[in-house]
Amino acid sequence: MAAAPGAAARILRVPLYYDSASSLCYVTHRVMQRMSGTLADLGIALAWMPLDLGRLLGPYTAGEEIPDARRENAQRVAVELGVALDVPRIWPDASALNAAAFAAERAGRGETWRERVFSAVFEEHKLTPSDEEVLALAREVALPLDARDLARGRRELEVRTEVAREEQVTGVPTFMLGTWPFGGIQTDDTMKRVLERYAQKARAGEIT
Repeated sequence: MAAAPGAAARILRVPLYYDSASSLCYVTHRVMQRMSGTLADLGIALAWMPLDLGRLLGPYTAGEEIPDARRENAQRVAVELGVALDVPRIWPDASALNAAAFAAERAGRGETWRERVFSAVFEEHKLTPSDEEVLALAREVALPLDARDLARGRRELEVRTEVAREEQVTGVPTFMLGTWPFGGIQTDDTMKRVLERYAQKARAGEIT
């Protein structure tokens, strides 16, 4: 159900923690793309917040093989949500890609950069891009980026990850609905109901 006229006048900003190395975050990216109309109707703007999942949780190390159980779970979720996905066998090294996201947001190119990054990792299988390759990807989408931006972004990524930890984020993707971390990605209908209920409560002042 679309928001009533005037109800969506105040855009609600919903932080969405993600890691570009995560298959489920790729699925979330695709699901949220097709739900863009629903988000607009609800007056919700997603604020994509990169973090370092390995730093947050520990067991995720770039270059290591992903356990079969985890790969199978990600594949199952992708199939259920209608997203084409070939789950990598190794955990991608997305540190530089995530670091570049901060410069992309400052340049107003965040959405364009996420699309290029997720396509590179999960469709073109660029699992261990070097800094030079990341800079080349940035040039493809006309994103001003240099080595200093990556260094700054890596520092910002560390800080962002610690903020997520303080907010009780325990994985990705995680939607921050006020102070409530809603983890994972569900069907379009379920996500709509969750976000619709959040929007109603937030506009009624029940959620800050």
